Formats: sequence, structure tokens, C-alpha cells
Amino acid sequence: MNEVRSHKDLEVWKVSMDFVIEIYHITKAFPQSEIYGLSGQIRRAAVSVPSNIAEGSARKNTKEYIQFLYFSQGSLSEIETQLLISEKLGYIKDASTQFEKIKYIRTLLSRLITALNKKLK
Repeated sequence: MNEVRSHKDLEVWKVSMDFVIEIYHITKAFPQSEIYGLSGQIRRAAVSVPSNIAEGSARKNTKEYIQFLYFSQGSLSEIETQLLISEKLGYIKDASTQFEKIKYIRTLLSRLITALNKKLK
């Protein structure tokens, strides 16, 4: 395994960064009336995933780092809910690919949290 020197070395950060770009492309097709509504909310939640990973990794305290990773998990749940709403409104035909990516990012976050908790003991 490669040495982790910063959050930019973490697979979960890289994947979540790519996911942000994907969310921006998807929400670009939303109605103009949603620019400050659902579209903006999904985008903010998506941006918060890698942002919280980055902020947490900069903390001196491992417990704080873990807390920020939990914030990222919460944002993933927000995105999941917002994508379901988008499907129901007909803005997205099928978000199954995005749901799979959310599941993958959630798994990576859980593994990182587990590893950091072991480090605490």
C-alpha cells in the first residue's frame, strides 16, 4: 500500500472528487427553476463529501478526523435522498449508477473510519 501523505492520496477523496463532477453534469440538465433549489442542494452536498475528508485529515486529533468522515457519510445520505426526489420529479431517469457510486464511497469511508478507530486503541 502507498504511503498517505495528504487527503489527496486517499482513494475515497479521489473517487468522491470525481463524483462531484458527475453530480454537476447531472444537475446541469435540471430545470432552471431548480438552480437555487434541488440542483444547488445536491451540488452542495456532493462538494461537502471530499471537503469534509480534506478538512478532517488536516485535524491534529484522530477523533475529529473521524467526526468529519461521519459528516461525509451524512452528505452521501443527503445526496441519495435528493437523487430519489429528482427521479420522482422526472429530472433524472435512472440514478442507479449514482447509487452504486454512493455505496462504494460509503464503503471506503467506513473502512477508513475503522482503520482510524484501530489507531486510537
